[in-house]
Amino acid sequence: MKMCVGGTWVDKSEKIEVLHPFDNSVVDTVPRASAADADAALAAAGRGAKTMAKLTAWDRYQILKKATEKLEARAEEFARTITLEEGKVIAEARFEVGRAIQTMMLSAEEARRIHGETIPLDASPGGASKMGFTLRVPCGVVVAISPFNFPLNLMVHKVAPAIAAGNAVVMKPPSNTPLSSLKLTELLLECGMPPEAISCLTGPGGELGDALCRDKRVRKISFTGSLPVGERICQMAGIKKVTMELGSNAPIVVMPDADLNKVAEAVAATGYSNAGQVCISTQRVIAQRKIYEDVLAATKPKVEGLTTGNPLDEKTKVGPMIREQEAVRVEQWVEEAVKDGGRIVTGGARRGAIYVPTMVADVKPEMRISCEELFGPVVAFTPFDDVNQALALANDSRFGLAAGVFTESLDTAMKFARELETGNIHINWGPQWRADLMPYGGLKDSGFGKEGPRYSVEEMTELKMVVFHLND
Repeated sequence: MKMCVGGTWVDKSEKIEVLHPFDNSVVDTVPRASAADADAALAAAGRGAKTMAKLTAWDRYQILKKATEKLEARAEEFARTITLEEGKVIAEARFEVGRAIQTMMLSAEEARRIHGETIPLDASPGGASKMGFTLRVPCGVVVAISPFNFPLNLMVHKVAPAIAAGNAVVMKPPSNTPLSSLKLTELLLECGMPPEAISCLTGPGGELGDALCRDKRVRKISFTGSLPVGERICQMAGIKKVTMELGSNAPIVVMPDADLNKVAEAVAATGYSNAGQVCISTQRVIAQRKIYEDVLAATKPKVEGLTTGNPLDEKTKVGPMIREQEAVRVEQWVEEAVKDGGRIVTGGARRGAIYVPTMVADVKPEMRISCEELFGPVVAFTPFDDVNQALALANDSRFGLAAGVFTESLDTAMKFARELETGNIHINWGPQWRADLMPYGGLKDSGFGKEGPRYSVEEMTELKMVVFHLND
């Protein structure tokens, strides 16, 4: 595919191959953009932002509504594209497209809900003859940088609210999975998006990301990805609005009154989907010592039932990781844990880019599979003795994106709700659950700012205060 620069489809002599993670076959090629292409995209976006600011809320709603309908009509095509470029099993790819449709539709509705409020200035001394109200206006130019693991829905979470808010958008998808974003760009242009208001640049993140994030023409950056890259963006961004959705090593805490069958189902469902390559994937299970072995016994058959293989095969439950070197890294981290006293309950094998769903017991908090972001199909199990130790273990992380707690006690659930240092807390389910309308974001090094169309629109608008000084 070609890339899009200000509504114009552009090819380059230098290409990047898009590889299918399962067998490394070439799915397509995309141009390798340069800093000059980024400059051209931003120049167009500056003009496009003025066009977008003149569109009515109804106009923006119509663009997104039509895009929702077109995406729904092309759902299977987009799902297959996701599976081919990312390796996600086809059932999960279809689910992602369904979520993207919801995100687009929700954003369309939010375009019609942007409003200010009246401010009671007469409540202030000297304000009797003053009338005030606020206006929400677009930021202008938004840069949207997304990761490989949800190549469609995570980009829609940035682009659709940006359009709803009246901004121009420059998209930078990952080099591994650019095709979904390019198809999304194509779809939006077909639905009436002003051409200069949208670009999708394909190429190396270092060169393009630096050029986009440093530029003063950009007012807002929305980034989802790793902590090191997020830190770099924040350092170079300068005076800009920034949303950061970064890393995690999400825990599940299992109290002694938990329903262990539900725990086992949740671990299997939330620890291994997309081969564990989900920022809110269950990475740690912290179980009360009296039921610790029971948790392992209940979970093991559920995990062993997750078949691996070709992600286009309808029977496959867990596909390959994005590249073989990532599966090798996961393998090495598991071997380190075993060497330091960890115990493999099931799994622990690798075939190329496929790493078999794995459970590792007796994991110490300082092991890498516990304290760093693993981003692979492995769940680490650690025992605890009392509720305060459970909280300490769960919070013993620089990350704070999501957590799950299993208990039948309302008091215990509320204690964790108040004291867990995470942005998303799930009672009696795992951390990997997200409704696309909810506020979503993390604490600590997991980032700042919220996604979810309503909340993203707030992040992608500026608040202006208007005061009328009236005659008495």
